[in-house]
Amino acid sequence: MHSTAPLSAPTAAASTASASTAHVAITAPAVTSAAASARLTTTPTLPESQAFCGYIQRGSTAFWRVTLALFAAGFATFALLYCVQPILPVLSADFAISPATSSLALSCATAMLALGLLISGPLSDAFGRKNVMVTALLLASLCTLISTRMQSWHGILLLRMLMGLALSGVAAVAMSYLAEEIQPTQIAFAMGLYISGNSIGGMSGRLLSGVLTDFFGWRLALTAIGCCALAAALMFWKILPPSRHFRPLSLRPRSVMISLHLHWRDAALPWLFAEGFLLMGAFVTLFNYIGYRLMESPWQLSQAVVGLLSVVYLTGTWSSPKAGLMTARFGRAPVLLGFLGLMLAGLLLTMFSALWLVILGLLLFAAGFFAAHSVASSWIGPRARRAKGQAASLYLFCYYLGSSLAGTLGGLFWHKFGWPGVGGFIALLLSLALLVGWRLKVAESRPAVS
Repeated sequence: MHSTAPLSAPTAAASTASASTAHVAITAPAVTSAAASARLTTTPTLPESQAFCGYIQRGSTAFWRVTLALFAAGFATFALLYCVQPILPVLSADFAISPATSSLALSCATAMLALGLLISGPLSDAFGRKNVMVTALLLASLCTLISTRMQSWHGILLLRMLMGLALSGVAAVAMSYLAEEIQPTQIAFAMGLYISGNSIGGMSGRLLSGVLTDFFGWRLALTAIGCCALAAALMFWKILPPSRHFRPLSLRPRSVMISLHLHWRDAALPWLFAEGFLLMGAFVTLFNYIGYRLMESPWQLSQAVVGLLSVVYLTGTWSSPKAGLMTARFGRAPVLLGFLGLMLAGLLLTMFSALWLVILGLLLFAAGFFAAHSVASSWIGPRARRAKGQAASLYLFCYYLGSSLAGTLGGLFWHKFGWPGVGGFIALLLSLALLVGWRLKVAESRPAVS
């Protein structure tokens, strides 16, 4: 049973003297020898305001600075990463390459991002969060701007790979920053807001590139997106508060391997890594090839109109924070399973020939994806007891590996079987995701070991 005895007067005075020393006063109260003996066998229950002392609280100025900064980081990351997706047909025509080869502009970037996560997570665990993220955003923006001057397809792929490698310093590190600095009961909500920035970034990158390419060409379109990302990186550097709860870890191989072993022994973390792979694989496959379908008969939509369909990503700005709030009421696993079902329903609607049903399906699919990703990613930090940066990196490594492998494999299904083949492939991925979600529901009640 937890002790509910009030703190002594000296402790109360010390705990209110300074926010930076409150945790010292709580953990070292002036007590009698009898109370000190009792403390060896009981754990005091502190008021919530004291238990979460030093964390950023929802509604505070610091909370909204963090939210705005990471919103800008998510916007820049996903705009840079996915701006090529709606112009894949244009790249196919411009460089005389197949749809599967054209998809490498995205798949190579996400593959390098995935590999980079294996390095950036441990690096941020050792050297801190903010500096790594700022440097990564600046380098990724510059790589995008340089790629617009490349004349060969291989040169563009090389710059896209370097850009993906740079962006690895943002994705996992942002998740770790939130897990360390935000009040624990509000992490899911804060992560939802961050994911909503991702969805708007993904939408804006696709929208700008699709529309501007139709009028000015793809090189000018990517230049505009690179400049926007550069501005977002500078704003991020200016307003993000420094870390207060970061504790550096050793980069010695033995320490890294111990943490890695603990993550994979956990009852839930390996399943969360698999869920990230399946979620992103399904999402990228659908949006990689839906443009090819809509530009064919009977619709024959223009590149600008296909780019405008990226507004379906706005559903993620609603569903991601909503999912974060729902987890507090219903639990993570049930909410995850519900939004996976929504993705399946949206996929089914894209099989119909009526355009309005296809668009409705895209809306439901996008809303379900961003919500499910928000739930899964916000689960990592609380579940990992140590090396949170490494745990987040492993999740996102699998997440972007799913993008690279499934996104390219979907091109083979498109070439052989058309949209029904692509839909069947995505349905298989989502069915596996539902099985993993059910396994997570069982694992949720088991204690973490990492």
